[in-house]
Amino acid sequence: MNFVEELRWRGMIHDIMPGTEEQLKKEMTTGYIGFDPTADSLHIGNLVGIMLLKHFQLKGHRPVVLIGGATGMIGDPSGKSQERNLLDEKTLRHNQEGIKRQLTHFLDFDTGKANDAVMVNNYDWMKEYTFLDFIRDIGKHITVNYMMSKESVRKRLDPSNKNGMSFTEFSYQLVQGTDFLHLYQTMNCKLQMGGSDQWGNIVTGTELIRRKLGGEAFALTSPLITKADGGKFGKTESGNVWLDPKRTSPYKFYQFWLNVSDEDAERFIKIFTLFSKEEIDDLIRQHREAPHTRLLQKTMAREITELVHGKEALQGAEEASRILFGKGTTESLQHMDEATFLDVFEGVPTFEIDASFLESTPPVTELLVEKTGVFSSKGELRRLISGGGLSINKEKISSPDKQITPQDLISNKYILIQKGKKNYYLIKLKN
Repeated sequence: MNFVEELRWRGMIHDIMPGTEEQLKKEMTTGYIGFDPTADSLHIGNLVGIMLLKHFQLKGHRPVVLIGGATGMIGDPSGKSQERNLLDEKTLRHNQEGIKRQLTHFLDFDTGKANDAVMVNNYDWMKEYTFLDFIRDIGKHITVNYMMSKESVRKRLDPSNKNGMSFTEFSYQLVQGTDFLHLYQTMNCKLQMGGSDQWGNIVTGTELIRRKLGGEAFALTSPLITKADGGKFGKTESGNVWLDPKRTSPYKFYQFWLNVSDEDAERFIKIFTLFSKEEIDDLIRQHREAPHTRLLQKTMAREITELVHGKEALQGAEEASRILFGKGTTESLQHMDEATFLDVFEGVPTFEIDASFLESTPPVTELLVEKTGVFSSKGELRRLISGGGLSINKEKISSPDKQITPQDLISNKYILIQKGKKNYYLIKLKN
């Protein structure tokens, strides 16, 4: 199966320029996708582009990751109502390094193979251009009529759009076209890929190559991912789902995929995993026979979390999930880092007490009835203990006289109380 066929059955092609598939069958081809460097981490909205490059390399072609240092300073008008903030060069370089670290989980860089992935930053060549050079070498080849015919431009020029469009943003497609031209000349790059909202900008690049050099270049875009319920993919109530574990913990990342709807899971498993068509068809069949087991979601969560964060982080995320659903242990709680622990028990009722309170090693009764009010009375506490329904840090409590010591703390500041199967409370110690 060639690259285009692979994308086709996965539902990852929106538009493709005539001749693209023939070019890719003919020879190893260099192709690129641009990524926005406005943060030092990519998010799962970027995963489609990353998977495009992953499949591209797996099929023997050479992927180029273009960091839009220059275009990031301008802002892409596609689907945007306002311009982005300008970034300084130091921030751009920092963000570029962060993005490259993440992409090494997906792409092979510097292995000595002919199709090693390469990362470039368009700021490196765009910063050398003077304005006069740009309008002479680039601007004269593309007419205003051609630029205004693009949907992304027409939307912003619509009278109903009060923000309008600055000349800076209007020129965006020329800058992106210049990238394609530069990579075509310096790396024999003949293909640009991206989301379907980038089609106009990509085609401007192929047109520039044709008009200026008489060369032939190609374009391929993937559909923009939407959820079946109409919600925005990759967003949660707390914002973006990032690939950086400091921004989105592996536990929360894992949970995102676990909570995908059945309808979305059947599409997403084709796009975001590397399973073969036969494997996915079999998984979908099994899932439809017993949807309550959420086989697709569990498989997808494991695969994508391991791909992005590694095996150890996946194991930590799975262990954290088990804790929430009553299957964890005291030992697993003690080994969990504070950020993941707080993610797992986000929204749980929390009581704050002074750290000095534990110096006297108080009994459970004093801590949970008198000091915090987790229980309304000692009688309620005793009844739950006698029925085996109280756990502290996942350890069953058999006596109301059990003493609590500083050794019972998780991350040196938390005590986890569990009443029955599902009711959790946190006690946080403050100095």
